[in-house]
Amino acid sequence: MTDTTSYDYAQSRPHQSWLRQAENWLDARGKGAWIAAMVLGFVFFWPVGLALLAYMIWSKRMFNKGCNKSRHNRAARSFGPQRSTGNSAFDAYREETLRRLQQEQDDFEAFLERLRAAKDKSEFDQFMDERARAPREMTPQTETHAEA
Repeated sequence: MTDTTSYDYAQSRPHQSWLRQAENWLDARGKGAWIAAMVLGFVFFWPVGLALLAYMIWSKRMFNKGCNKSRHNRAARSFGPQRSTGNSAFDAYREETLRRLQQEQDDFEAFLERLRAAKDKSEFDQFMDERARAPREMTPQTETHAEA
């Protein structure tokens, strides 16, 4: 079975209702498009905005990434186990390339985690230095106020 986007799917099914086509169109554009449609619904005719809000909550588009999830799942499936093309050399090349890309992604994510940890440590060390310095700086100021 070939992988299609929701927009391609909507175009290939002309007998779909206009509501289903609108849903696919908004899903292709993400959560922001749903929120914009809801706001416009409230502005022009409040029951439409209320209906969109109820649908977004019911379909879990409001609180999790429901409208982007199907697109992500399709992308994840396309890099999952592949069926054979019949050409063993190409299949081996494809598997090796996907394995190498996955390894590079894992290495990059580990690198980013180390960067975040180093940044967090430096910010914490800076905070502790400023905190340790603050009482020393306060002491001379309180002595000058006491003399006055």
